[in-house]
Amino acid sequence: MTTPATTSDPGSPAVGLYLDIMAKMLARYGFEGRNVTVRFEPRSYEGYLWNLVRIATRDRDIRVVEAGEFDAERREIGKDWPADAETMIGMKRLANVRECLESVIADGVPGDFIETGAWRGGACIFARAIFKAYGITDRKVWVADSFEGLPPPDGRFEADAGDQHHTKIELAISVEKVQENFRRYDLLDEQVEFLKGWFNETLAVAPIEQIAVLRLDGDMYASTIDALEPLYDKVPVGGYVIVDDYGAVKGCAQAIHDFREARGITDELHQVDWAGVYWRKS
Repeated sequence: MTTPATTSDPGSPAVGLYLDIMAKMLARYGFEGRNVTVRFEPRSYEGYLWNLVRIATRDRDIRVVEAGEFDAERREIGKDWPADAETMIGMKRLANVRECLESVIADGVPGDFIETGAWRGGACIFARAIFKAYGITDRKVWVADSFEGLPPPDGRFEADAGDQHHTKIELAISVEKVQENFRRYDLLDEQVEFLKGWFNETLAVAPIEQIAVLRLDGDMYASTIDALEPLYDKVPVGGYVIVDDYGAVKGCAQAIHDFREARGITDELHQVDWAGVYWRKS
């Protein structure tokens, strides 16, 4: 993976080195001895089969159901599931967050960073690290999530019929746990704001003025469109819209196509990896 050059002070290696290390830590790229697929179980679960490893966490227990050597290629593109990393999106999508933020910083595009669907907070922690590395004090990082997992399909959108994301308890990470993850990296401060609740209830009334980088990671059609509709008009010209699940969830891709068609958006979609895409608002 090519690391983008720093933009505000290209002569100093310190910013680049710090952000390179932060990305690797948040994704546990090279820091995790095993490449694992995990299944989450309630603490009361006692049916341990196949003599699998049990890893205790504060919120629930994790059973490793497949273990092997660390696979750099899969971690690069977010194709495995780190057991304890703050993000599962992989190194390429983390690099995309950095590239977009460094671009708006260099070009003076106003606005904050928001991620709708934060899981353990990794991408948001990285955004806060980028602002800190560049000495930026007038932009915020908004962490928008139910912190209870995804909602069941509500019947509004056919594309969500049968969606099972709401059954995945591993996606329900408490706001306290995410705050703890920010604190681990000394990045929990007044520039980080948490929006707790379903997107169709919180985002339209959130006190956000402008968004330089809007990162959508809601998986479902509803969670994607419920974020785009209230937030897209707050992205100024030169800002970015990043879509994490475009190549992974058909409902998400359909929401993007429907929204862009309805708005007459023709800005080119750029591919990040097998799942992620982004466009720059013109």
